[in-house]
Amino acid sequence: MAVKLVERNIVTQHKRNRGFRPLPSKTKVCSYWLKGRCNRSPCRFLHAELPLQNASHRKVSASTLPEGHVASNTMKERDGLKLGDRLCRHWASGTCTKGDKCLFQHSWSLGEGFSLLATLERHEKGISGIGYPSGSDKLYSGGKDGVVRIWDCHTGQCSNKVDVGSEVGSIICKDQWVFIGLQNVVKAWNTQTAAAFDLKFTAGLVYCFAVKGDLLFAGCQNGHILVWRGSSPSSPPQLITSLEGHTSVVVSMVVGANRLYTGSLDGTIRVWDIDTLGCITSFKGHTDAVMSLICWDEYLLSGSLDRTIKVWGGSSPGARTLEVVYTHKEENGVLALNGVHDKERNPILLASCNDDTVHMYELPTFVERGRIFSNWEVGVVQVADACPIFFTGDGSGILKVWKVTGVLKGSVLRLNMWNPSLA
Repeated sequence: MAVKLVERNIVTQHKRNRGFRPLPSKTKVCSYWLKGRCNRSPCRFLHAELPLQNASHRKVSASTLPEGHVASNTMKERDGLKLGDRLCRHWASGTCTKGDKCLFQHSWSLGEGFSLLATLERHEKGISGIGYPSGSDKLYSGGKDGVVRIWDCHTGQCSNKVDVGSEVGSIICKDQWVFIGLQNVVKAWNTQTAAAFDLKFTAGLVYCFAVKGDLLFAGCQNGHILVWRGSSPSSPPQLITSLEGHTSVVVSMVVGANRLYTGSLDGTIRVWDIDTLGCITSFKGHTDAVMSLICWDEYLLSGSLDRTIKVWGGSSPGARTLEVVYTHKEENGVLALNGVHDKERNPILLASCNDDTVHMYELPTFVERGRIFSNWEVGVVQVADACPIFFTGDGSGILKVWKVTGVLKGSVLRLNMWNPSLA
């Protein structure tokens, strides 16, 4: 019951941050038409940017618009996209009959510098964890269907399916180990020795992991962070402590330098010392759940359902507290963050939002260089350590493999431009 309650709360927050409000009259533009999704005929809202007669799902001639206006297919909406750059939902569902005459995009991505390598066989339910061991030819994915799929990276085929007994909350890989977070248990698989262990506890579902040296951290449903220490490849890690302080589910964590950063549905970020395992500080810069945390250079980036991505930096080297040095506003809640580098080693931020898209931003300018579309929210964005590849897993169970193919156009400044005092 507790797990269902947590899920319901998270879903409710997601829904609260997405979609359009109902429009009251025929003088309003159909928000579903703007996204290429309206299937009502007739529709009580306008299928045009302006109240023109006989307007429908087609291009509007610029000559028919009043002076000073631009044709609808070139106008940008609040999401920053032109009409023609939005995904055609009819195409995405296989029902669009307009072909080249369709106003909307018939592609799963927009922009340069990356390409779709493969779409893998889907899970029966949403994907909640992706793991890619460094130097391995295997890819691991776990879903809410209670199945872990093991993929052959050469063929793209599923080589094995393991029923783990309950929904997967998260996956992380470290060296030869694969850790799978479930309800009240972490499964530890050694890919070299084939040893398998169940690390049992009573803290609910594991929503996130982090690894530092021989320490494994797990963020749990009850707000606790469990810590194990590994001793050898042939024996299971030993539970050494439970870190307490968050008042709700821990849904994100990352290790940076010698610190562990954790984010929770309680809206706070806590900082823990890796050596002493004590809490250094706690701060609240978001007004909603902190869904994702990543470290980049000397900065901490946090994504929240409050529709912001915040960049945190210390006022001085080694500072105990962090301050917000930049806030990027989104039109929708942020679900997952990760980062890649282009061919020129320029940093690119991947930000999944609950409008079913993944944004690609140059850092630190936050200039958008591309976007990935999906029929469902992309809850997991995982990056391969040793190659320019990243993976996305969405709420329908679809796993996609993407490759960074070239230099993303546009200038990229050094990260310390966010805070000149750190230069």
